[in-house]
Amino acid sequence: MSGAGDGSGTDAAGLGARAGTTGILAVDSGGSGLRVVVKRTDGGPPAQRESREPVRTGARGIEPGHLMAQLVPMVRELTAETGVSALSTAVVGAAGLASLGDALRAELPGALGREFGVRSVALAADAVTAYVGALGPRPGAVVAAGTGLIALGTDLTCWRRADGWGHLLGDCGSGAWIGRAGLEAALRAFDGRPGGSTRLLARAEEMFGPMPGLPGRLYPRPDRPAVLASFAPQVAACAEGDPVAADILGAAARHMAESAVAVCPPAGDAQVAVTGGLFKMGDPLLGPLAEELSQLLPHAPLVPAAGDPLAGSVRIADDLAAGTLTLPGDEAMLSVMTGDDG
Repeated sequence: MSGAGDGSGTDAAGLGARAGTTGILAVDSGGSGLRVVVKRTDGGPPAQRESREPVRTGARGIEPGHLMAQLVPMVRELTAETGVSALSTAVVGAAGLASLGDALRAELPGALGREFGVRSVALAADAVTAYVGALGPRPGAVVAAGTGLIALGTDLTCWRRADGWGHLLGDCGSGAWIGRAGLEAALRAFDGRPGGSTRLLARAEEMFGPMPGLPGRLYPRPDRPAVLASFAPQVAACAEGDPVAADILGAAARHMAESAVAVCPPAGDAQVAVTGGLFKMGDPLLGPLAEELSQLLPHAPLVPAAGDPLAGSVRIADDLAAGTLTLPGDEAMLSVMTGDDG
């Protein structure tokens, strides 16, 4: 296992072998870095560390060695801080796991066992940890939205996902989608075509300069979705006095609600929650979204998200350690491996 061949295995073996307080390890690996929690199973306070360096993605997908290279020193510090002498359980929530997680699934459980003595490992897509962080292990649907957008739902027998197809083919209602629609309205106003917004045109020129140069500044950029999403707050800022901007947010809300409908259990005690940075826009987006959801999903009330994806990883780890995990397994979305699995 690369990234951990600095003599750390000896310390890890000692961690697994010493008698004393057991603990759980919870990880949230995303586009902005790595967040890690160690928590005692006897209810002691959790401790947290984070790295601002995202885990690399290579030819084999998410790189287990790079994840472990960051994880090992943080876990050493956290076990010392919490007094944990043995880690029984680890949960890693990772962005891109569903499509880029083959190497992680093949190598990470063994690496965690060798380094920390972990015997039960769950690997979860970040949409799953976002779901559990928001709603816990109950039926419902969660819309996670930032630059992109994905909806995930479960009836506790299987997972269903909708959208998450990227800014060219989907992510409808996301930050990139709203920003692109706002810039289109700005360009319509610049051209004198119907559907334009002079207020959005002024905001776009403040951010990006003269409109004729916008395509050349936008299209070649590898971070184009994030650049588009950077304009979404301007759309929200104009929504109160600009019907074009308000209509864009209304359309985004409809797209979100439609994705929630596609994944939400059709009956029972389901709930719906939203999570992610896009909802920092507040009422200009949440108002129309609540209205759309009340019409399309009257049986599933919209509730505040209880926590974030890291909280979801912690909750899964707690339940896995206690033997009370009720979430459905899925090869791409949530897989659980134990020491007996080899």
